[in-house]
Parts: sequence; structure tokens; C-alpha cells
Amino acid sequence: MLELDLTGLSCPEPVVKTKRALKENPQGVVSIVDNRAALENVSRFGRAMGYKVNAVEKDGAWRIEITK
Repeated sequence: MLELDLTGLSCPEPVVKTKRALKENPQGVVSIVDNRAALENVSRFGRAMGYKVNAVEKDGAWRIEITK
């Protein structure tokens, strides 16, 4: 599964990059973010597109798995 390192980016950039990646990898991607706004926005986007979203926090960053 494609893994995107989106740490250090502020919204809407993590959502835009996740959206582009999902177009090329419709089965799912993993987005790694380091701020709460990106966590909430990327998770909301994934759910709105009909994907399952699972986020796990580790060392100040969240690994958001977006899968069919």
C-alpha cells in the first residue's frame, strides 16, 4: 500500500495529496500526518469517499490507513 509522508504540511495540502494518491491507488493509501487538523480533515475526506479509515498515533504523528 502506498505510504504518504505528509508531516510538516498544513491543510488543505494533506487532503489534496491524499486525494491524488487515491485516484492512482483506489484500493487505499496510508497518510502520515503530524497535526490534529490534518488528522481530522484527511479522516473525514476518506470516510466521505466511502473508505474505511483507521488512525493510530505514534510518537506525535498519526498513521491514517484509508482502505476499501
